[in-house]
Amino acid sequence: MGHFYFIRHGQTVWNVENKICGATDIPLTQLGHEQAIETGKKIVEEGITADEILCSPLIRASETARHISEITGIPMRVEPRLKEQNFGKWESTPRDGAEFKKAKEYFACSHGNGESTLRLAQRIYNLLDELKAESDEKTYILVAHNGIARVVQSYFTDMTNEEYAAFGVKNCAVVRYDF
Repeated sequence: MGHFYFIRHGQTVWNVENKICGATDIPLTQLGHEQAIETGKKIVEEGITADEILCSPLIRASETARHISEITGIPMRVEPRLKEQNFGKWESTPRDGAEFKKAKEYFACSHGNGESTLRLAQRIYNLLDELKAESDEKTYILVAHNGIARVVQSYFTDMTNEEYAAFGVKNCAVVRYDF
């Protein structure tokens, strides 16, 4: 049975400030860089192997992936479909804002000029279907975002809208998924 690993990027400035990053390209903090380096070391220590690291094009994920790649020797490449959901008018607003929490319940809404959860799920599910088809030959590490983590979790687990909205992965946590 094939599998892959999912890693959320390291800490960002907006994570510290409790702001929604979304598709806005926010850099890692110094701690975020340190978390990525420690994750690379953890992967080596735990004997986790993969053929390739696929990462979001956003700097917080690509820098996390670069650190991991340098430490593990696993080659990396940008996978555009791993870019975080564009939360439109909600980007840079408080993550725990009541209006945003309510807005996340509307999966077909594009949040003004953003991307709907349904469109996000379509691109991530398509990517996961491709990885599943290759899973007997290749193992991947995906480095992306919390919004992507929710969609990945929903691919493997039935979730209510509330469970989906509440799901999260800590910065630089390594999660294994089995097909």
